[in-house]
Amino acid sequence: MLLQEEQYIIHWLTEYGALTKTQVVRMLKDKPPQTAEKIIRGLKRDVLLYDISGGYYLGVDPMCQPDPRMILAVWVLLQFIDKVEPMAHYPAVYPSQLFFLKENVGYEIVVLYDGEQNLLKLLQPQEDMKYIVAVPRINMVSTVRLPNAPCLFATVDFCGQDEPEVRFYSEEATEHEG
Repeated sequence: MLLQEEQYIIHWLTEYGALTKTQVVRMLKDKPPQTAEKIIRGLKRDVLLYDISGGYYLGVDPMCQPDPRMILAVWVLLQFIDKVEPMAHYPAVYPSQLFFLKENVGYEIVVLYDGEQNLLKLLQPQEDMKYIVAVPRINMVSTVRLPNAPCLFATVDFCGQDEPEVRFYSEEATEHEG
């Protein structure tokens, strides 16, 4: 029988595919990093978890490849992780990557690359749903046709670090950006 935290890790990696080790440690928000590392080592020892790309990523299948969009979406999710229950986030319906519940409000994270501004037309906004749109550069937002729902924008900038800086922008702030 797996411990609760072990079940969480297996569940997340089954749902999202490979994630960075740093992300998995951060998602175990109630455990100190050393404890999270120990849990990960135990799962590897029991052959329930594998190192991917030399251990930078973790996965439940040694052949799984990380999904860059999901990786970015999880970095955005981690900005809210203290207010999100461990099982209150999961993959969303395309074009969104991830859905989470925070304080009884549903959020979807959509990761857009250059030239994909039209993908937001595919969203089916629901009542009480908010969107976080992650873009490579905030000036890209001026060319995006927004859904009829509250939107927040985010940029995920690695600046040569393992853990990126995630910046948020409101719809109003982006109207004044160059």
